[in-house]
Amino acid sequence: MDNVYQHIALVGAGGKMGMRISANLEASESHVYYCENAPAAQETMRELGREVSDIEQVIAQCDLVILAVPDIVLGKVSEQLVPRMKTGATVLTLDPAAAYANLLHQRDEIHYAVAHPCHPSVFLERRSDEEWADAFGGSAAAQSVAAAFEQGSEAERASLETVICQMYGPVDKVHWMTVTQLAYLEPTLVETVACMVGTFMKEALDETVARTGVSQEAAEAMLYGHIQIALAVAFRSTNPFSDACMIAIDYGRENILKDDWKKIFEQEELDKVIARMLKIDQVRRDPQLS
Repeated sequence: MDNVYQHIALVGAGGKMGMRISANLEASESHVYYCENAPAAQETMRELGREVSDIEQVIAQCDLVILAVPDIVLGKVSEQLVPRMKTGATVLTLDPAAAYANLLHQRDEIHYAVAHPCHPSVFLERRSDEEWADAFGGSAAAQSVAAAFEQGSEAERASLETVICQMYGPVDKVHWMTVTQLAYLEPTLVETVACMVGTFMKEALDETVARTGVSQEAAEAMLYGHIQIALAVAFRSTNPFSDACMIAIDYGRENILKDDWKKIFEQEELDKVIARMLKIDQVRRDPQLS
């Protein structure tokens, strides 16, 4: 199948995600323009052998424009760039929040897509030191990607999947879904829940050491091992929790979780957290995403 995206612009190529993506796109058969405004980041890019392009000069010929910029500026950046994109081109963001909140500049002749890395699974079977060292993904350990592309053709989606796999590679699978579904995965599932639980466990670790006098090393050994076994039992059912553990789990739920915690999966609550993340008064949700 022919590659639909022969010319790609990566905007924000000198940022954290931009640098990760740039390194992977160097192997792309497409012509990639690395665009960055910050002088210090430009110098770093040149030191790595990447030519810095002016987005204003190259955007009209690009089939795909990747916006690797912070969520809170995506609206303004898209207002500047989308009107200059050529008809039929695609704009790709790395997070769903701005697309869900209808902050991206809209133009009928342009396609919109989102692709967010899942990061390597805690259950991934790693076989090398490089894979073990790659917790974030994008260099050695395989990861999946959650993506939305609701407007383009099958050929465009196939080509976009190829680019996505290059951006975040190695990739084992791209899971296609709607923007709204992707927003429920992030932020609700993985940030509101999983990342919150991660920071909560760190606070619990610190409190344990402070209150009991047990050594940091001993507390970490106990917690880190039990994080692994708790996930294995809860998600993979390798062995059941003991009866005594189940009693402690119930006690924890009674004293830590609110009875109505599942309300975070209501769309009104999703709107609230995304509005807070984007620092806007409220989400102007696209009716097509409701």
